Amino acid sequence: MTGLLVDGPRKAPLTVILAHGAGAPMDSPFMAAMARGLAAHGHRVVRFEFPYMAARRSGRRPPPDRESVLLDAWRRTIAHSGPVRDHVIGGKSMGGRMASLVADELGVRGLLCLGFPFHAPGKPPGARIDHLARLATPTLIVQGTRDPMGSVEDAAGYRLSPRVRIAWIEGGDHSLEPLRRSGRTTGETWAEAIAAAHRFLARLA
Repeated sequence: MTGLLVDGPRKAPLTVILAHGAGAPMDSPFMAAMARGLAAHGHRVVRFEFPYMAARRSGRRPPPDRESVLLDAWRRTIAHSGPVRDHVIGGKSMGGRMASLVADELGVRGLLCLGFPFHAPGKPPGARIDHLARLATPTLIVQGTRDPMGSVEDAAGYRLSPRVRIAWIEGGDHSLEPLRRSGRTTGETWAEAIAAAHRFLARLA
């Protein structure tokens, strides 16, 4: 496939494929920091864009594609990426949620979600997270404790599969960024997220 961004060694034990969130592309500061941070730990990280986001290069910026289109984009990306059992898939917000819907189907090694959108801000999750109770793929969700789409208080009442683990980033929002008054920096919370993801990937490898 074309239009991919790749970081890390080609012969790494695992390839981590990450998709972006609804509003920012694969080369956003968040996505770049996560990819380069994981690559520095020896993981190969591949980033791709859904069709609607890729259209920005032609000067258009349509809204996110239908769910069926997003899921097919994941299937095509995996089909062109080599042995499926060498892959961990996931991404930021919507990208990670779409990955969670095809992880079992595709038979990947693991699922890594960075800021999972359990629900729209101020609304209940409804059926959006039902599949997480049945998920068989080893999964790590890296989540900010004050994420408006799923805080630590919200998640306490969710039914999640035993294969799903949440690594909480203290004070983090949906992009794992802290409040300025907390005394923590975005660099610190992002480094904490990368470290948690690396430990998960090292266990899978």
